Order: sequence, then C-alpha cells, then structure tokens
Amino acid sequence: MPYTGDVPPGGPPDVRTLDALTITKVSVGPMDNNAYLLRCTETGSLLLVDAANEAPRLLSLLDGTPLSTVVTTHRHMDHWVALEAVVAETGARSVAHEADAGELPVTSDTVHDGDIITVGDCPLEVIHLVGHTPGSIALLYDDPTGIHHLFTGDSLFPGGVGNTRGDKANFASLIGDVERKLFDRLPDDTWFYPGHGKDSTLGAERASLPEWHARGW
Repeated sequence: MPYTGDVPPGGPPDVRTLDALTITKVSVGPMDNNAYLLRCTETGSLLLVDAANEAPRLLSLLDGTPLSTVVTTHRHMDHWVALEAVVAETGARSVAHEADAGELPVTSDTVHDGDIITVGDCPLEVIHLVGHTPGSIALLYDDPTGIHHLFTGDSLFPGGVGNTRGDKANFASLIGDVERKLFDRLPDDTWFYPGHGKDSTLGAERASLPEWHARGW
C-alpha cells in the first residue's frame, strides 16, 4: 500500500520507503502523538523521533535492531513519556536542543540550529523554531534522489503553526521562523511529518500563511 501518513491511535504503523531511508510512523498515547522510526538502508542504523509514549510498542518497531539515537523535538511531556524507558532498554543516545534538553528525564546531548544528526549514512539538519517552546526543532532530510522530508514536531501542522497559548511574542517568533526557515527556503513538494495527526506538504499549506498571520494562531 502507498504511504499516506494517516495512522489511527493504537493502529498499525505506516511505512514509507525511500532509496536511502525508511520512515515508519506510528501514533501512540492518549494525545495521538506521532513517533517516527528512521532506518538507514545502507547501514541499518536506527533513529527515533520522539519517544512519545507506549515504550513497548516503540521498542517492538526495532525488531531486535540496536537503536542509536532518540531525538526529542521539544520539551512538552507528551513527546517524551517513553523516553526514559526506551533509552534504558536500548542504550540509545538522547538528543534535544540546548534550550529544552534540561526539561527531559534523561541526560541528553544538545544541538543547535544548523547542526547535523546522522542516522547511518543519512544526514538530518536541525532547524531551530522558537515559539511553541524555546528549544523546539525540526529535522530536515534532503533525499538525494527525491524530495525534502521535514519532521516538524509541534511547530508546524496542516492548518497552522503550533500552539503558543495566546502569547503574541511567541506566536510572532514561531510563525516568523516557520516562514523564513521553512517556507521561504524549501520547495512546495517538501513533505512534512508533524507531532500529531496527518502529514502535509509545504505547497498545500503555503497559500494559508496570510490567514495564519491575521488570526494570530
């Protein structure tokens, strides 16, 4: 079946196979959090984006393969409920942005805007997006034989940017970063994978940017 990115809570994962990277998306926990397991085709190395919840389900995706890294997109608890258990079971390295890492339940290596995190032979660029939290990040994989793939955490969803809880300064920061670092830089066919719910492309959302600015959320 072709990949759609539509994963019901508690349902089976959806798998997207690229030339050099396989992306497995699963929804976990009561808040329908997305977790993404990335597997390098050449080396078999594994990286998990957000150990959000249901550690046994996440560990079952590994199928006995060692997990090298867990990247947490931001500090909010629903994105790291399973982090401590997954790291304890696998010995994986925990990674987060410096501004959010101190809020996590495990000691984490810190990254900054523009840093590269690798999963095997596949580089993931860290993009710092300030507003949903101080240390929110997206991860960009530029497929050398295809499109860009962007893991946005809770900074960008189909229909708008992440929740800034009515804080005008945080909203201005977040939508400014999202517009400048994502929409102004990346092409319309860039596929993005959010922290909750269905995927989208930048092209499908681009025309709505003026509306998002005007409504303030």
